[in-house]
Amino acid sequence: MTAQITPTRSTQDYQALDAAHHIHAFLDQKALNEKGALVIAKGQGLNLWDTDGKRYLDGMSGLWCTALGYGREDLNAAASRQLAELAYYNLFFHTTHPRVIELSELLFSLLPAHYSHAIYTNSGSEANEVLIRTVRRYWQILGQPQKKIMIGRWNGYHGSTLGSTALGGMGFMHEMGGMLPDFAHIGEPYYFAEGGDLSEEEFGLKAARELETKILELGAENVAAFVAEPFQGAGGMIFPPASYWAEIQRICRKYDVLLSADEVIGGFGRTGEWFAHQHFGFEPDTLTIAKGLTSGYIPMGGLVLSKRMAEVLVQQGGVFAHGLTYGGHPVAAAVAIANLKALRDEGIVSRVKNDTGPYLQKLLRDTFSDHPLVGDVQGAGLVAALQFAEDKATRKRFANEGDIAWTCRTYGFDEGLIIRSTQGRMIMAPALVASHAELDELVDKTKRAVDRTARDLGLL
Repeated sequence: MTAQITPTRSTQDYQALDAAHHIHAFLDQKALNEKGALVIAKGQGLNLWDTDGKRYLDGMSGLWCTALGYGREDLNAAASRQLAELAYYNLFFHTTHPRVIELSELLFSLLPAHYSHAIYTNSGSEANEVLIRTVRRYWQILGQPQKKIMIGRWNGYHGSTLGSTALGGMGFMHEMGGMLPDFAHIGEPYYFAEGGDLSEEEFGLKAARELETKILELGAENVAAFVAEPFQGAGGMIFPPASYWAEIQRICRKYDVLLSADEVIGGFGRTGEWFAHQHFGFEPDTLTIAKGLTSGYIPMGGLVLSKRMAEVLVQQGGVFAHGLTYGGHPVAAAVAIANLKALRDEGIVSRVKNDTGPYLQKLLRDTFSDHPLVGDVQGAGLVAALQFAEDKATRKRFANEGDIAWTCRTYGFDEGLIIRSTQGRMIMAPALVASHAELDELVDKTKRAVDRTARDLGLL
């Protein structure tokens, strides 16, 4: 497949201008400037092209967001129509607009029945920032203002604002800007790394019961909520043992602590269910959403509230002292409507559950279960991770696993594949519209990159 790329400048000119004016996310800017950024110029379906015309299969849906792939005319048309009709209005001054009302109607027809209200934002980071304030406000209204400690997980990720960074558990992010008070963390349910001699079921219960220990340490009367991703995304696509979430929910209910699920990555069909918490079988009090809400075509996120919480906030809360200029933006809402209708009406989510998801998971396990570099394969639907291991039998990880995985990621780019590395794990999340042929290409190119990495280590 080829594409007509007609950049107005050379790749080198673009790279020089980028280096002169941009600071990129999560990298050493000086090192990037010396190499030059990859300049992506076009996207169609699951394919991307750089300014030199090289094609890449996007195995990461951008950043877990382009669920429908690139170049969808229905989403483009929805944005164009809305721009012509009403390019912008806000949700301040006692006003609203048709698209955000219609989006809410559609969204809550797809959500489980115990959810009723949403607060719209521009991103997942903002949604989690709003979560913090909203949860604390909920307890204030109920006469328990001291319940404000938010418990997250080490290696969890909830965004890049100061509050969402504190909620997350990535220490290198805490170092930039410092840590906020009234946040605490427990360990991650990472069986391959932390399971020891326990069975997966035993470890899942042990990891969950860290929450009970932390609540008792802090005092249940002081703890507002436990917040976690159903599976950890940026932390390495880590899927918890099957015993984990039921025990987490039991503990939260026992101590009257809200249970909040970060569905920014897992939501809108990624696991084969509309929302990842449904895949794992638990019932959160709040959901934070973004990414797949609009397939990444335009920024939008939100905080979804249970009826229990919304009734308190609406009926007893008075003025809700929060608002965003672009929250519920009409163009974003129009794109979200078109996106959700496509996911529903084209049967995409059910196809991930019953066809393409099982196909990818089986293909990965058939390809990598006996690979000398791969110690474990995790995933569900169209999200997966390969765990690198020095010794699969003892689950011993490489001391320099991050460097090894980064090498593999680089080989992937060489092969024309975009996959991601996190710690010692290679992670992938292709668009939900991926065909069997595209999934074959994804796994084939991943294997080439893994094989090249294994040869470097003398394992092949």
